Amino acid sequence: MLKHIHIENFALIDSLDLNLKNGLTMITGETGAGKSILLGALGLVQGKRADLSAVRDTTRKCVVEAHVEMSSLALDELLESYDLDVEPVCFLRREILPSGKSRAFINDTPVTLATMSEVGNRLIDIHSQHQTLQLASDDFQIDVLQSFVNKLTEKAKEPASFLLDSFRIEWSQYKALKTQLNKWVEEEQLLSKEADYNNFLLEELDNAQLDQLDITALEQENEQLSNVEEIQLVLQEFQSMMDQDDNGLLDQLRLLKNRFTQISKYDSDFENANQRLHTTFLELEDLSEEMSRKADSVEADPARLEIINQRLVLIEQLLKKHHQEDVNGLIVLRDELADKVFTTQNISKKIKQARVQLDSAHKSLEKLGDKIHQQRVQQSTLLEEEVLVIIKQLGMPEASFKVNIEKKDSFNSYGMDEVEFRFTANKGTALLPLNKAASGGELSRLMLAIKALLSNYKNLPTIIFDEIDTGVSGAIAEKMAIIMQQMSTSLQVITITHLPQIASAGNDHLVVKKAVKDEQTISNIYRLNIEERVEEIAQMLSGGKISDAARENARVLLQ
Repeated sequence: MLKHIHIENFALIDSLDLNLKNGLTMITGETGAGKSILLGALGLVQGKRADLSAVRDTTRKCVVEAHVEMSSLALDELLESYDLDVEPVCFLRREILPSGKSRAFINDTPVTLATMSEVGNRLIDIHSQHQTLQLASDDFQIDVLQSFVNKLTEKAKEPASFLLDSFRIEWSQYKALKTQLNKWVEEEQLLSKEADYNNFLLEELDNAQLDQLDITALEQENEQLSNVEEIQLVLQEFQSMMDQDDNGLLDQLRLLKNRFTQISKYDSDFENANQRLHTTFLELEDLSEEMSRKADSVEADPARLEIINQRLVLIEQLLKKHHQEDVNGLIVLRDELADKVFTTQNISKKIKQARVQLDSAHKSLEKLGDKIHQQRVQQSTLLEEEVLVIIKQLGMPEASFKVNIEKKDSFNSYGMDEVEFRFTANKGTALLPLNKAASGGELSRLMLAIKALLSNYKNLPTIIFDEIDTGVSGAIAEKMAIIMQQMSTSLQVITITHLPQIASAGNDHLVVKKAVKDEQTISNIYRLNIEERVEEIAQMLSGGKISDAARENARVLLQ
């Protein structure tokens, strides 16, 4: 419900604060008095583009603010999705600065115009003869049908609302999985271009057995095998010098040590020398035994030398090929290649699994989509009948209305159906899509019929009708007034009208008047009491000087 409007410095309005009531409110006034200005201002809080030419005084900012009670509209989730505070009353504010810059706020939080448009249009619905495009919108038509079917099946084993909610959840999951599958396919295509080469490089590095490689030991063994003859010769010479019969180095050192043992008691220096000779003897004896064992193990092995040379050459080639400084760098590179190869193989598995899941999800969606389609087909005839009842009351007795439902192979947020309303106002003429079937006035009355019907099945926002009664006769106007009264029992309806039959139907009546103040024209809106309403409606009836008969007729209408 639109509770309050504040307008400042907009068009002919200098400053206006207007409290609105629930039910049916009528707005009247002379042509050019400024009724359309109110709609223009409300358009700003619906996210429409700001025009600096609409600012009354360009030296100060223009402000339009609307306070809308939203408890019945279930828009908490929408506001939360934009990180907006959820309050019982939603505050929409639009400012146009002298510079021409526009700012938008919802509950005092700055928002984009796109956000304001989505929220504002969910809170206030402005409809005029020139705004019938919504009626021809595919989304609007299928939403009308769905709201109707939801209400009629709410006590069924599988209510339409439950089926559609289930479909939307599964469709969201389906789209997410399909998006992920496409990413994996793209990634696999990129990786597959390198997969064979990466596999080759990984196999090459794996074959090098890098983890068991001690490059220092390998190089040392290579040096030894490459110089085995020289090593053997030196070891033989060493052994010969150590163990030569009765004249070897060990025998001579042993003899010398024994002699120093004999004289060590005469001088401490001799004792010290004797100890050092003993230590030297033991060290040389141990070294002799070690080199003897070494001599036994050192032998030529051309086959082993060839293997070592090949291994060292391979490692050197790998280091140069991969621009690495040492074996550790090759190990890191090998592990990275292993990760890439694993990722490629893993993505292939994921793609296979995702395709299986997508196929299953597709079948489930088709099953749900078929149930939703069948429900709509079953209930659409009743919708056609109810719409026809209303539009025939509105002066189109020969009209025909048809809901065409075609099931498609693709999915959308409403299932698998494409819904098209078809209409003709005249007997014997073909049913056509709404954008080809009717005049502006006929579409306006059809829109009134549909929204009147919708008000019984769905929580609607505040509806503002802007002179949709243009070209309507008195009898039809009375029917329109009755329909608006019925609508206003479940939602707030505001109607801008020039017909007394409609103006008299409201439980609240506002009049827009234009005046000159300080040599400037201003518009204002006033709430009428019962006597003022009589005068206003009498004026609308007479079109000139108000007669007593017009006043009496006005009183009759107001009863």
